[in-house]
Parts: sequence; C-alpha cells; structure tokens
Amino acid sequence: MTYINKVQRHFLYVFGLLTLFQTPVKAQDYQDNFDKYRIGGYGEVLATFKDYGINRFYGGSEGNSKTNHNEISIPRFVLAGDYKFNSKWVLGVEVEFEAGGTGIETELENTENGEYETELEKGGEVALEQFHLTRYIIPEFNVRAGHIIVPVGLTNAHHEPINFFGATRPEGETTIIPSTWHETGLEFFGRFGKGSYSFNYEAQIVTGLNANGFDRNAWVAGGKQGKFEVDNFTSPAYVARLNWTGVRGLRLGASIYWCANTGKNCDKLTTYGSIGKLPVTIFTIDGQYVNKYLTARANFMQGHLGNADKLGARNGRLSNLSGYSRLTPIAKTAMSYSGEVGVNLQSVVGNEKFPVIYPFVHYSYYNPQEKAAGTNVMDDRCQVSLWKAGLNWKALPNLVVKADYTTRQIGTRKLFGSGKYNSENEFAIGIAFVDWFFKK
Repeated sequence: MTYINKVQRHFLYVFGLLTLFQTPVKAQDYQDNFDKYRIGGYGEVLATFKDYGINRFYGGSEGNSKTNHNEISIPRFVLAGDYKFNSKWVLGVEVEFEAGGTGIETELENTENGEYETELEKGGEVALEQFHLTRYIIPEFNVRAGHIIVPVGLTNAHHEPINFFGATRPEGETTIIPSTWHETGLEFFGRFGKGSYSFNYEAQIVTGLNANGFDRNAWVAGGKQGKFEVDNFTSPAYVARLNWTGVRGLRLGASIYWCANTGKNCDKLTTYGSIGKLPVTIFTIDGQYVNKYLTARANFMQGHLGNADKLGARNGRLSNLSGYSRLTPIAKTAMSYSGEVGVNLQSVVGNEKFPVIYPFVHYSYYNPQEKAAGTNVMDDRCQVSLWKAGLNWKALPNLVVKADYTTRQIGTRKLFGSGKYNSENEFAIGIAFVDWFFKK
C-alpha cells in the first residue's frame, strides 16, 4: 500500500468514527455558556523602557551595549468566534493581528532556479491562529480537525494574557519554541475520571517543524511553517498532553512533541538529503495552583535535535533571500524552566472593596544553546537567568493592568549574582483583556 493510500485510509477511518456516534452531547459534556454563537477576543498594549541595545551578540566582549531606548507596541489583538451548527458540530475561529501589521510575503520562484523572492509590505503579521471543526461525541473522546493550538508547554496551552503574570509572555518558552504555536492537523481530546483521579488529554497529528528556520538564538522557534500557501506534511509531528486536576485549584500537566525528520518539511525538498534525519523531541512538565490568596505556576522544558551540527553547517549556507537567520551553530539540546507566584492583596486584607492587586515575582532560566553537538562550541550569551517583579491589577475579572521590572543576567545559570556579560534591565507597563463580546 502506498504512503498516500495509507493516509487516505486513516482519514476515512476517523470520518467513520464521527458518523458512528450520533447521540447529541449535552451542554454539560463540554464547558461553554452559549447556545448558538459567541464572538470575542483578547489583546495587549505594551510599553517598555530599556537600558540596553538591540543585539547582545554585537556588543563586543562585554555583551550588549548600555544604550537606553524605549519601545511601545500592540503585541497582539485576536478576534475569536465559535458557532454551533448543532450540539455535535462546532466551528471555532481565531484571527491574530500581531504588532498591527500585515507581515512579510515570501515566494519561492521555481521558475527562477528556486530563488526566494521577498516583498516587505509592513511590519507585523495577520495570521489565522485557529480554524477548526469539532465533533463532540462523549466527554471521554472527541475529535477536532483544522488549524489548532499545539499545547506544548505552559504558555502555549494557556496563552491568553490573563494567564501569566508580567507584561510579556514568559521568555523561556517563547525563546526556544513557537508562541502562540498553531499548526494544521487532527486532534483527539477528552476528559476522564472523577475526584482525585480527574484527567484531561489532547493528542494531535499536525504539520511538523521546518528545519530551515532553526538557528543559534531561538533553537526551533523559527521552524514553524506558514511562509507559503501550503505546508509540507511529509514528516508530521505527534503531540500529546495530559493534565491532572484531582485537587481543587491544582493542575499538573505534561506534554511531548516529536517529529521524526524536520528536514523533510524544508522549503526545497533536497536541502538536507545528504546529512541524515533531523528529529526533534520536546518534553515539558508544568503546574498551576490557585486559591483565594495566591496563584503559583511553574514549568520545565527540554528539547533535543538530532544531527544539529550538520544542520547548522547547512543552514549557514542558505540563500540570503530566504528570510531565515542563518545564525549558527545550532544546539542539540535547549532548555527552559521558570516559576512565579503572586499574592492576592484583596484576600489578604479581607476587604472586597480593596482592589484585586497581585504583587508577584517570577524567575526564568533559558538557554537555546544548552548542549552542543559534535565539535561545536556554544555561545554563553544565549544563557539567561532572569528575575522579574511587579504588580498585576485586575481592574475587572477580564481586564488587567500590569507593571514590572526585569533584570537578565547573561552567561550564567545562577539564581543570584552577575553573569559574564552586561546585564539587561527594563521596566514594562501593559494592559490586556480577554472577553466574549456577544453570544447567543
């Protein structure tokens, strides 16, 4: 049986499962509070005040230059909507406007010897973050197909701005993997168990990463497909996430991502033919605990890339017009871990008229060059130990005003003390919301 026939058989089998289960799902079988449709979204406005330059890798032996500069932006605005065809079939859509722009258009001109042709229209991006049809069957087993969120790590699984402290998303995860990570494919999900044995899960087959986008500073974060009208599905990725929710207020989760050969998803299919497979494996564990007095979160992520030394040598020779960074060497192992805790002053004071303010502290360590492959030498300037402290004021249950101070120590994994290079310090203020505007 050919590869194409195998794929067709698998999708026909899934479609057959969908038609077998015809019993309508009751509203309580999945958590929502609308009957026919709902429209909403989330967004952020951010201002940062920094004491460092724009690139620590060109700051000489001391690292980043001590140059004061300020920035203001709209990191993202997302419009979301759900529509119920009936109690069994639901359409979900999210469109993201990132940095207020329309993106960079890149075309691969095969009529011109495979040269890249790039047109810069405007900074930023407009992206279809989610577009999927969901078939609700039973609480323990449901199916979703389309463009979906890849739930690898704490931030991707819970990426809305009220789900993390600080004015910006946690740096560790967003440095080494895509965020928000969304791919096209098929998902199975559900929940099972009761009481102390309550679990929910997600299992996906989605488009895999593209090794063209892997580099020194961001590991595989630049490998998300979407540059062209179609994505390569030659080597799909397999994703699984399991959450335990058996204690009130506590959620413990683990996720895994595996793509057997990211080189098979490259722009030009012969780019990596001579260097062997380029597998990527990412494993994460994370947790959150919430009660009336405090909110605490933690996560750990580690990833492995096979044949990273050979990939780095090849990516360094990609076309100047490709749009990829070409920064090497590329690590075989990347790592990130973080933790944060915030205290609800309203509950501590014991007065409901007191504003809902969370003073918080956050720590992250991350390194997209944690371990080298072959004879490569890793750059210490990718190693970051970060402390952040600030306030989150929940002016409304779905609207938060944030302010925080961040200091990064470069070239160290120590909790305290200075790194080998100049530190990077910044103050940030932001405002964010998440809400459903209309529903019926």
